[in-house]
Amino acid sequence: MKNSSTNTVKRLLGFALAAFFFLAFCALGTWQVYRLDYKLDLIERVDNRVHAQPVDAPAKSEWPAVSRNTHEYLNVKVQGELLPEYTTRVQATTALGAGHWLMTPLRNSAGNIVWINRGYIPVNEADPMTTENTQGQFEVRGLLRISEAGGAFLRENDPAGQRWYSRDIAALSAHHGLEGTAPYFIDAGTPRNLGEEITGFTPKSYPVDGLTVIKFHNSHLVYAFTWYALALMVAGVTVWLNRK
Repeated sequence: MKNSSTNTVKRLLGFALAAFFFLAFCALGTWQVYRLDYKLDLIERVDNRVHAQPVDAPAKSEWPAVSRNTHEYLNVKVQGELLPEYTTRVQATTALGAGHWLMTPLRNSAGNIVWINRGYIPVNEADPMTTENTQGQFEVRGLLRISEAGGAFLRENDPAGQRWYSRDIAALSAHHGLEGTAPYFIDAGTPRNLGEEITGFTPKSYPVDGLTVIKFHNSHLVYAFTWYALALMVAGVTVWLNRK
């Protein structure tokens, strides 16, 4: 009787443990299905933003509502005066190789600052922009990006040393003493002078714009199949052991 009672307890404990793992794996699989739906919806929304007609960049009254979920990669345009004296190089790794992003602030008609990522430039290439060739009002069109606070992996931005590893808008503005700065920046296409028929800042080929990478990791379907498969394995092993 004692052995029979012990075996019964062991069997019940085994069933309880198997049920726990079965339900846990099913829950994880279902969560991945929900994540898949969210990711597909996000990809569709971002694709619609990127390929939509450009709209005015969010004004100061709209800044509190700007977020990654609702505004990232929105196709926008902004007009104003470029401030090349505050241009800052931020480390970049692109399809063209290692180099820098050229970050230049733009002051709009309301006096607010919007940072513009003018594009990629190699490490030893001189910036073709000067205060002389940026007189007048410019229009910039591109994709809205959210500020990248802090720095990069194991690398913090060092404003004093002029070493920047992320496009941290708040830190860039504080370093240069700029106030009234938008919480986003714009990955620009080639700006044009509103008063002249020109195609860019200068005849030079740098900086290279239009290098924004829009890529979302989406392995949720694989993860869902994996978790559901583990749940079935637990169920199968439990049934097999019970019959044995």
